[in-house]
Amino acid sequence: MTERLMLLDTASLYFRSFFGVPTKVQAPDGTPVNAARGLLDIIAKLVADFEPTHLVACWDDDWRPRWRVDLIPSYKEHRVKEVVPGGVDIEETPDELVAQIPLIREVLDALGVTVIGAAHHEADDVIGSLASQAQMPVDVVTGDRDLFQLVDDEAQVRVIYTARGMSKLEILTDDVVQSKYGVSPRQYADFAALRGDNSDGLPGVAGVGDKTAAALLSEHGSLDRIIAAAGEPSSTLSKTGLSKTVRAKIAAAQDYLAVAPKVVGVVRDLDLGAFDARIRPLPAGQLADVDQLAEKWGLGGSMKRALHAFGNEA
Repeated sequence: MTERLMLLDTASLYFRSFFGVPTKVQAPDGTPVNAARGLLDIIAKLVADFEPTHLVACWDDDWRPRWRVDLIPSYKEHRVKEVVPGGVDIEETPDELVAQIPLIREVLDALGVTVIGAAHHEADDVIGSLASQAQMPVDVVTGDRDLFQLVDDEAQVRVIYTARGMSKLEILTDDVVQSKYGVSPRQYADFAALRGDNSDGLPGVAGVGDKTAAALLSEHGSLDRIIAAAGEPSSTLSKTGLSKTVRAKIAAAQDYLAVAPKVVGVVRDLDLGAFDARIRPLPAGQLADVDQLAEKWGLGGSMKRALHAFGNEA
């Protein structure tokens, strides 16, 4: 079997599970386990359908890193429940989901899934680093469009996009990104910086939407070149391909555009150490522990499907 690494945007998937599976799915003691069971079913389907040989659950050790907030204070600001001075801000998350996160970590550990996070960085940065440094083809599983910047046919990195649901997964390659957005994956971070993203608190350039951003990048190639063209003397306006209106919009957003690429761009050079993420069946002793965990929390068929996908006999 050809080796292939699958990288899970874990929080994206367990949030999807929580809102996609009713909270009436509970453990014997009445604790909701909908997110945990949903995540197990997602992992089972992904492993069965895409047959990765290696699997990493990438973790948000810091979902809103201070260095990004220092550059753009509105970054994810609307999702903050409580500011923690000197620490990781608390994200607005349903209590029923918060209670399941330790269980999700326990379940992943019990199954032998490698979980990797990095201090002061988001899961996106872990994914970006692992995908960029991998020595094998990579599938990135996420509902976050920001990770489209990692798509690279030459490096054999693609994104499995979950936004439409697990029954309508989209596989993003170079051509798909180009077709959907009018930009290449290498231009996607610049595209996202220009048009902004309300879900991440990124204002973008006022009056510049998807079409204008794509057209500017098609004409100039990169955000740096767009900014340079906008800064040309008025006498050369016709040579830049920029109207006076667009030039004024770029000029008005110059402070934002000076920092946005660093905020939007995923980190690709984290040193995450050595690890073995190969998918393997569990030894008999560990299977017994997993069975006890599944019984305690009422994980039922979801755990069985995950075990089967990992090569464990029924």
